[in-house]
Amino acid sequence: MRRILFIVLTLLSTLLPSLAHAWWQPEWSYRKPVTIDGGPQAGAIGSDAGRVPVLVRLHTGNFKFEGVSETGADLRFVAADDKTVLNHQIEQFDPLLGIALVWVDVPNVSAGTPQKLWMYYGNPKAPASGNGQRSFDPDYTLVYHFAEGAVPPRDTTAYANNGQTAVVPVEGTVIGKGAQLGNGALMLPATPSLAVQAGGTLTFSAWIKPDQLGARQAIYARRDGAGELVVGIDQGVPFVQVNGQRSTPGQPVQAGQWSHIAVKAEGDSVALYVGGRPTVSVAAKLAAMNTAAAIGADAPAAAPAPAANATATAAAAAATFAPFTGAIDEVRLSKVARTDALLLADAVSQGAESRLTVFGPDEQQAGKSHFGFILAAMPLDAWIVVGLLGLMMAVSWAIMIAKGRHYGATARANTTFIEHFREAAGAPLDRLATNNTVPQEVRADSSLWRLYEVAVDEMRRRHDRGYDLSAVSSATIGAIRAAMDGVMVREIERMSKRMNWLSTTIEGAPYVGLFGTVIGIMLVFVVAAMAGAVDINSVAPGMAAALLCTAAGLGVAIPALFGYNWLASRSDAITADMAVFVDEFVTRLAEEQGEGRTLPTASARA
Repeated sequence: MRRILFIVLTLLSTLLPSLAHAWWQPEWSYRKPVTIDGGPQAGAIGSDAGRVPVLVRLHTGNFKFEGVSETGADLRFVAADDKTVLNHQIEQFDPLLGIALVWVDVPNVSAGTPQKLWMYYGNPKAPASGNGQRSFDPDYTLVYHFAEGAVPPRDTTAYANNGQTAVVPVEGTVIGKGAQLGNGALMLPATPSLAVQAGGTLTFSAWIKPDQLGARQAIYARRDGAGELVVGIDQGVPFVQVNGQRSTPGQPVQAGQWSHIAVKAEGDSVALYVGGRPTVSVAAKLAAMNTAAAIGADAPAAAPAPAANATATAAAAAATFAPFTGAIDEVRLSKVARTDALLLADAVSQGAESRLTVFGPDEQQAGKSHFGFILAAMPLDAWIVVGLLGLMMAVSWAIMIAKGRHYGATARANTTFIEHFREAAGAPLDRLATNNTVPQEVRADSSLWRLYEVAVDEMRRRHDRGYDLSAVSSATIGAIRAAMDGVMVREIERMSKRMNWLSTTIEGAPYVGLFGTVIGIMLVFVVAAMAGAVDINSVAPGMAAALLCTAAGLGVAIPALFGYNWLASRSDAITADMAVFVDEFVTRLAEEQGEGRTLPTASARA
C-alpha cells in the first residue's frame, strides 16, 4: 500500500513544474514579458507610486508586430500571476510603421522589487477590449492624447470633458500625435467635474516643446473673479502664478526640446515640477473656480464687479499673458494632488527613452491543453483543496486495490479448499489437517481454512480432555459452531477494515470540492472588483479553476462509489461462503460423529 501511495504522489508532483510556465488562455498564441522596474538602476522613482497608467511603447526594436491583429484588438495585458487582466488603452497601433502606444493600468508601481507583466497577442478572434475610462483612475478628470487629428481633442476619462475648440495636429511628438499652439486658446469646458473648490486639490501635467522662448507665455490658465491659476513659461523658465502670487525662477527648459511640466496644489502650497521633480512652489491656496480654463493662452477673466473702475480694468489688462507658441502633448487634470513618485513615474515612463519598462523576448505557446490552462489559473486555496482531494483519492485507490487483491486471493483460496474438503467426504473431518494435503498458500489466504482449523482445534481439545468424539453431543456441536461463528465474525471485521474510509470519501469528497469552488468564486469576484475589471476574460479563468474543485471532488467520489459497491459485493459473497461452510461442517459433524446418528445395520455391513 505504501508503494502505491508513493507512485500516486509522484504522479501528482509532476504537475508542479508546469506552473512555472503558466499560460493565461489557450486562444492566445504569443506573449511578451514586460517588466516595470522603478528601482534605482531603472526608473529610480524613489518611492512607491501606486496605481499608474504606464505607457508601453512598442517599436520594431522591441516588437516584431508578427502574429498580432492589424488593429491591436487581441492585445491583452495580464499580471505576473497570469490571472489578473489589466485595463489598457491603445492610443496608436500601426504595424506598417512598426509603432504602437498603449496605456496599461498598473495597480502598483513599486520602487523596490521589479514586477513582471505579460502582453498576450496572436488571437484573430479576440474582440477589442481597450478602454481609457478604465485605464485611468476616477481621480483623473481630463486626459487628452491628441490622437484624433484636426478636431477638438477627446477626453479619455469617463467625465467626457472634451475640448471646445479644434487644434492643429502635430506628428512625431513625444507620444505619438500632439497639438500645435500659438494661434488661439484651446478652451476646456466648464463642467462640475473640473470645478475647483476653495483651498482644494488639483494636479495639472503636460509635455511641452516651445518653438521660441518668449515672455509670459501661458500654458494653462483659469480665472474666476479674483481667483487665478496660471502655469506658464517666461523666457524659458516655467512658473506658476496663484491669485497674483508668482513663483520664483526655477529650472529652465530649452526651445525645441520636450519637457514634462506639472503643477500640484495641496493645502497651503502649489508646487511646480519639471521633468517629474519639484523645482519651486508658491505658498498659496487655490480659489474657487467654476469657469472655463484655457490651454496655450490666457483664460478670459470673469465679468468685473460693478464697482470696478478704470484703474482696475487697466491693471487686469496689464496682467494678461501671451499665448504659448509651441507643441503640447498628453495634457492631464486630476482632482487630487498626485504623489511625487507618480509624477516622476509619468515623466520617466512617457519619454522617448523610458527607463521604467523593460521588454523580454517573445514566447510562443507550446500547445498546452485547455485543462492545463485551468490548472495554471488555479489559486493557492484551490490547490490546497485539490491536494486534499488528491490525498483522499490516493488513499481510497490504495484501499480499493489492496482490498481487491485480498478478496481475490481469499476467493481463490476458498474455492481450492472447498474442493479438498468435499473430496475428503466420508473420511474423518480432521483428515485435511493431519495429512497436509491443503497447500500452504491456500491455508494462508483461505478464510474457510481458518474456520475449519478452529473447528478441528476444538475437537482435538475435547479429545485431549477425554471426550468421546465418536458420539459428539449436541452441546459440543453447538460449542464448535459458536467457535466457528466467532472466527467468521473476525473474518468479516477483517474484510470491512478501512472500508469506512471509502464511504467517507464518497460522502465527503463532493463537499470538499464544493467548498473549494465557493471560496474560489468569492476570490474571483473580489480580485475583479479590486482590479476594476469585470469582463469575461478577467473572471473566466478563475471561475473555471474554482469549478475544477467540484469536478475534482466528483472525480474522487465516483470511482470510490463504484469500488465500494464492487468490494461490498465480493465481501458479501465471501461471507456467504463462510456461512455455508459452517453449516456444511456442522452438518457433517452431526451426521458422522453425533449422538443421534444412524449406525449401519449388520446386513448392511455384510
